[in-house]
Amino acid sequence: MKKILLVLSIAFWGYTLGFAQNIDTSKNRVKTDFNIALKRLGTLKPKSVSEINASNWIIGCETLDRDMTDYEQYKTYLAPLGIKRLRMQAGWAKTEKIKGQYDWAWLDKIINDAAKRGLQPWLETSYGNPIYEGGGGINLSAGIPTSEEALRAWDKWVAALVSRYKDKVKEWEVWNEPNFGDNEINQPEKVAELNIRTAEIIKRIQPAAKISGLSMGHIDLHYADAFFKTIHQQGKMNLFDNMTYHDYVYNPDANYDHVAELRKVLDQYASGVKLRQGENGAPSFSGFGRGALGDYDWTEVSQAKWNTRRMLGDLGHDIESSILGIIDMNYAVTAGPIRRLNVKGIIESDSSKRAIRPKIAYYAMQNVASIFDDKLQRIKQLHATYNPRATVPEGEVRYNKSTDRSLAVYGYEHKQSKKQVFTIWIDEYIPTNTNQTREVNFTFLNGNFEQPVYVDILTGGVYEIPTTQWSKQANTYTFKAIPVYDSPILIIDKSLINF
Repeated sequence: MKKILLVLSIAFWGYTLGFAQNIDTSKNRVKTDFNIALKRLGTLKPKSVSEINASNWIIGCETLDRDMTDYEQYKTYLAPLGIKRLRMQAGWAKTEKIKGQYDWAWLDKIINDAAKRGLQPWLETSYGNPIYEGGGGINLSAGIPTSEEALRAWDKWVAALVSRYKDKVKEWEVWNEPNFGDNEINQPEKVAELNIRTAEIIKRIQPAAKISGLSMGHIDLHYADAFFKTIHQQGKMNLFDNMTYHDYVYNPDANYDHVAELRKVLDQYASGVKLRQGENGAPSFSGFGRGALGDYDWTEVSQAKWNTRRMLGDLGHDIESSILGIIDMNYAVTAGPIRRLNVKGIIESDSSKRAIRPKIAYYAMQNVASIFDDKLQRIKQLHATYNPRATVPEGEVRYNKSTDRSLAVYGYEHKQSKKQVFTIWIDEYIPTNTNQTREVNFTFLNGNFEQPVYVDILTGGVYEIPTTQWSKQANTYTFKAIPVYDSPILIIDKSLINF
């Protein structure tokens, strides 16, 4: 009895003192009702950032500048996730509380620790600083600096920031979601001017820096056009590596036509400047959260499906992708007894900002990161057909991504071995909280498999595809009765995974 009480006491005080739950590395770390007839061979082994040279992914570590999260709480979760780049705000107002005096201690601690862990901060210079008249605000939707004094102070701040961290920070961003700000202050032409003056300072101190501009909330084509036009007219597009957008939509696959329209607008002024999806993610539950998409009935399962579909959908469109965020954010807003958090984190937190445990999305994103790194390249001329087994028992329906919204199918090959992986999911609706599959036949022309296996990204489960369910004729591979659902699954050569 004493032993039981001791264990309960340790558990209680561990929780009270904020001891976070360790990352689960067991084979059954994600438990869902996903159930298929294929034989399970094992579970994907995650890769730490030290095992990955580079990848398409960025994980959001936003709001540290406003103390809505605590880096110390989640820092040990970062490297095992397998995503090298971290999106952060630098926090002018938190650093310069007295005019002309910078206190770097809080940011030094974060940047230095991240670098030691093999992580690469993507650092944003915003927000403003109210100690200067016309210095802009410190929160989302805040106005940019406008007065001459504030702009001079901004220039000094940016120069000091870049000079201090140029050896550890290679990527920068200017101002977050300016189009949500004061319409009189944050006009696209004025925001473009701020982007130019900031980028020129960064490039003067760090010529090889990569700079992200725009950082637009959702996609406003008129705003983007005016922003791009202003930079183009001044001949300054060469300052920017990419332009970013944050397009929160309930179905993560429903926005690519809109992104293509944004691409056309940018092409008018700078076809060589990339687009980057700079911030996106889904909540893990509904009821008392806040932020984009917060009014839908989410669960940890549908969050994990949303995040991985967005990651792999962006990869399939050659768009770098940042997921918000590493941990739930405490906006310090209350409504009676109800806590108000932004619960898009892939680690659960609470109003005290402590890390409690990784959510399902953490493990699902680990699975994506463990496979899709710079060793793979996208198959741009994809020749695939599929046959919905239940409705078309004979013949094939040619898969056409431009007209058929029922399935998302993207292909990749290893740069050296040329062995392949195909990502597949049902993309026609918002991710659900159930995991019912339907069986589909696939044919891939110009395929290259030695031993294909089936992977469920949500759980990391690796399954055998028996020889009775796949065949090869020349370089054409046919797979029969493959279970698919509204979460990514893979048909992948066994040589490309560790389990």
